[in-house]
Amino acid sequence: MMNANRIPIRILGLDPGLRRTGWGVVSVEGSRMSHVAHGVIVPDEKGEFASRLLCLFEGICAVIDAHRPDEAAVEEVFLNTNAQSTLKLGHARAAALIAPARAGLLVAEYSTRLVKKAVVGTGAADKAQIGFMIARLLPTAGKTTADCADALAVAITHANLRIANRRVA
Repeated sequence: MMNANRIPIRILGLDPGLRRTGWGVVSVEGSRMSHVAHGVIVPDEKGEFASRLLCLFEGICAVIDAHRPDEAAVEEVFLNTNAQSTLKLGHARAAALIAPARAGLLVAEYSTRLVKKAVVGTGAADKAQIGFMIARLLPTAGKTTADCADALAVAITHANLRIANRRVA
């Protein structure tokens, strides 16, 4: 009988945004991780707010249908000085949370600081450092945009914390 920790699972990482939502899928088998796919969902900036949210939701649903993840992880909103921007980003996060939940996936949430610390080693890492580490951790991912790198970092964070939590349990 196969050890439960050795059954491969796929994790969808999401970096939600109204202009660009990055997504990345990794496969985890035991402590091994590999890149499956990544991309960006880009709604029409001139579209109505509700239409842009629908585009995000449908785009994430399409990614789920195409790559069949077992679990999902979403980056939390950081507080912005502009309350209106934070509120709008919250709506984009809602689409990113609802789509995988609707598909029956476990959905975890991680702060930006935790994701940076988990992938780079410091919670104050910049986009270039995250991109550098994604290239090292997932070399088959090739060149990634910042949105994709962030989404893959969220997936990696979930994979690592998932493994750590299983060891503690």
